[in-house]
Amino acid sequence: METLTITPASVDGFLAGHRLAVVGASDESSSFGRTIVEALADHGYDVVAVHPTSGPVAGQPCHRTLADVPGDLDGVVVMTSAEAATEVVRDCLDLGVDHVWLFKGLGGPGALSDDAVRLCREHDIDVVAGACPLMFLEPVGWFHKVHRAARHLRGDVARS
Repeated sequence: METLTITPASVDGFLAGHRLAVVGASDESSSFGRTIVEALADHGYDVVAVHPTSGPVAGQPCHRTLADVPGDLDGVVVMTSAEAATEVVRDCLDLGVDHVWLFKGLGGPGALSDDAVRLCREHDIDVVAGACPLMFLEPVGWFHKVHRAARHLRGDVARS
């Protein structure tokens, strides 16, 4: 995995959108994708969930694929496996989505893969690669403040 630095411009560009999809969210109480859907909705975003087998997620509509989502999307949070993330980015390309957030939490790669990042960059998709959106949604909770500070110290989140 190449070293990636998350820039304030990429984060701000993503969060400036209004209509966002969260791919991989389900309505299971243990789904962190559900947590992201709830947080984005609580911050005033128009959020849709995308999952092949889930019903509504946290009261938000859920579609089987990105292509099933009516209307345009300003951005997509990818909360799938790293292996599935490249295909989601291809779907974003097909739909003209300009902003992609490849989720990565504390353990494992999350949706972060070299192929997905490379595909975004090759096609001028603004990508936030390898972070949790909750590290940046104000007001940031204490846990995510610590997580963001640790990532700053490691050098993979640039300071503004």
